[in-house]
Amino acid sequence: MERALREARLAAERGEVPIGAVIVGPDGAMLAAAGNRTEQDRDPTAHAEMLAIRAAAAKLGAPRLVDCDLYVTLEPCPMCAQAISFARIRRLYWGAADPKGGGIEHGPRIFDQPTCHHKPELYPGLSEGEAGELLRVFFRERR
Repeated sequence: MERALREARLAAERGEVPIGAVIVGPDGAMLAAAGNRTEQDRDPTAHAEMLAIRAAAAKLGAPRLVDCDLYVTLEPCPMCAQAISFARIRRLYWGAADPKGGGIEHGPRIFDQPTCHHKPELYPGLSEGEAGELLRVFFRERR
């Protein structure tokens, strides 16, 4: 999670919402790390999770990331939650909850839908305080 937090801090330095994600392979080695790039890429889908999933899939040469784990600093949104399901991520760890835009414990609760293809093991609240503080500071400075 420390690397995901580092990616979030780097995203904030670029003026992006400070969210970072890391994917770890079955052997425990890091496959991909990313921070939000929606502004930089001018792409509404350039969330940290999506970028990390794309990079890990490319590295493995496979469309599914079976036995891989994703660490992300904020509860994934519905778009990212669905991508996590399609990628067959084994375990999902996240930091801060997102009552407004989350898609797992909040909002549409993607993994609880009967049409969901795959539900990863869920581990919320990892480094929650630090992840939440990054977001609070970022938005406070912009208001």
